[in-house]
Amino acid sequence: MKVVILAGGRGSRIGDETNIIPKPMIEVGGRPIIWHIMKYYTCFGFDEFIVCLGYKGYTIKEYFLNYYVHNYDVTVRTSSCPDLTYHGKQEQPWTITLAETGLDNQTGSRIKQIQKYTNNEPFMLTYGDGVSNVDIKDLLDTHKKSGKTLTMTLIQPTGRFGIVETDGSEVLAFKEKSYEKDTWVNGGFMVCQPEVFDYLDDDMHCVLERNPFERLAADKKLGSYKHTGFWECMDTPRDKEILCRLWEQGRADWKIW
Repeated sequence: MKVVILAGGRGSRIGDETNIIPKPMIEVGGRPIIWHIMKYYTCFGFDEFIVCLGYKGYTIKEYFLNYYVHNYDVTVRTSSCPDLTYHGKQEQPWTITLAETGLDNQTGSRIKQIQKYTNNEPFMLTYGDGVSNVDIKDLLDTHKKSGKTLTMTLIQPTGRFGIVETDGSEVLAFKEKSYEKDTWVNGGFMVCQPEVFDYLDDDMHCVLERNPFERLAADKKLGSYKHTGFWECMDTPRDKEILCRLWEQGRADWKIW
């Protein structure tokens, strides 16, 4: 089963870094976040990827075309054109299709355009900026049993502010931001049947999360998988700081390799 990664958005909310590179190429622990996502799927046996490119997509292409140059020591012999030796064991058995899906196209349009690469088979789908410790195997089993066209992972977002415990006018304690009770949102990490393409079109304004999701829900073809563990989306500079800090402190829950 292939994994489709949406990696074409502009990512304007994360700041000036996306003036140079697309958001999926922003690094956590010295590696692009898209690498972390792919590495995570690989731990569950998924090593074929289709990356939907858009804004500064050539940067992602360049990274993977020169993957070993970026990540290994290299001996270059200029007597040939060129003669290169990479030092280190091959670490990733990945097959990656890098698909240009339009500069400003919306998510539904991007997915529709890579239909030809899915071989009319079920596929995984996620965003190029979110990491989690969701159990991909259990997600897939849930999807298969449900008979739904698309199963999405639901997560509980954290509140914006910390919790203050009081007793009357006295402050007793402070707590970290808690999850919003009884609130569930789309966390990515989806599983799709080929029939999902019937709900999409290649018009650049087709947004997966709007009309297609609404139609799937109306047809009772949209399933959910609730995840209460770790999930974080790199949407703002603060989000990046959190992820980098977790990595540096050895508390990156998505690092299961």
